[in-house]
Amino acid sequence: MSGEELRFVQEAFESNFIAPLGPQVDAFEKEFSEYSGIKHCVALSSGTAALHLALRVLGVDSGDKVIASTLTFIGSITPILYQGATPVFIDADLNSWNMDPDLLEEELETCKKRGISPKAVIPTDLYGQCADYKRIYEICGRYSIPVVVDAAEAMGARYSINQRVERRDQENTDRNSDIWKHAGIGAKASVFSFNGNKIITTSGGGILASDDKELIDYARKLSQQARELFSHYEHVEVGYNYRLSNVLAAIGRGQLQVVEDRVQKKREIFDYYRKALSELPGIEFMLEAPWSWANRWLTVVTIDPQEFGADHEDIRLALEAENIESRPIWKPMHLQPVFRGYRAVGGKVAKELFEKGLCLPSGTAMTDTDLNRVIAVIRKTYNSH
Repeated sequence: MSGEELRFVQEAFESNFIAPLGPQVDAFEKEFSEYSGIKHCVALSSGTAALHLALRVLGVDSGDKVIASTLTFIGSITPILYQGATPVFIDADLNSWNMDPDLLEEELETCKKRGISPKAVIPTDLYGQCADYKRIYEICGRYSIPVVVDAAEAMGARYSINQRVERRDQENTDRNSDIWKHAGIGAKASVFSFNGNKIITTSGGGILASDDKELIDYARKLSQQARELFSHYEHVEVGYNYRLSNVLAAIGRGQLQVVEDRVQKKREIFDYYRKALSELPGIEFMLEAPWSWANRWLTVVTIDPQEFGADHEDIRLALEAENIESRPIWKPMHLQPVFRGYRAVGGKVAKELFEKGLCLPSGTAMTDTDLNRVIAVIRKTYNSH
């Protein structure tokens, strides 16, 4: 917590709005729009709820196809199933670990030849790095398919509208300049998460954001059980109980005030690890794509067991023995038993990243002492093999 949350929570209690509506929710939505540059938004109970509403508003229905990243968290995919639609999984590229635009284009051309028009494309901004928006938007635009960006992990991340920024210039570029845009800008809709492990948190919560006011207005209605404008409860369609609590929105307002500090700290943690470990053979750090200024939500590495002498699971277990939690990267969706039989385009890159990838402890409360503990275990694992 930043310390500012209690002031807003106190305001919520004093106003007696202890409900999924109220002045804190209104203010949180307004302040999020001002920060992100996305004109309209609705605060919801989770990022998954936000994605579900986006697909519902876009008319995704039973039998439709929705294209999504395979290297992602399952919350990117389950809303497709909620609507009775069928996911198609696209492999990652090695530049960003995000949806490969070439494979996306290949799949859309295949769909066109078969007379199929997918209802949406959902690229995930993996670990806080923006996907190649410029190419994805251009490709989907040619086929008139809306893009819903899963930016759940990407609050505070930026992408360059100039597409390519020299690496030496990235750290010296003003992230508020016109060169950079916040994650999710330009999509038909974007989804953000404020779960307890994200850059900023409302404990549990999310936002659906869009420049399309009608889309957000309809999503807002659906999030409140689709109640019609009558004095009594009148319903002509089925909605959901997806609104964010006024108390949690108050926490979010306090968190928004420190998002830039959190991102900077995450990037410092990444750099600390990289300087301490990059000399070891077989360790590679997640790249920052030429169009990207990532929030480094998690510091992620890949381990080549042939060069390092141990694999990512050996390191994970060594850390666990010291009461330090680390995790493998997301298991690709096309390899998940629950999605067995669904179409995947490519998959080799995501599979290899999963087999070698490890997420290191990256909390913004970590001290240099904490980081050095992690580094020492990794070095010891290398030396012991």
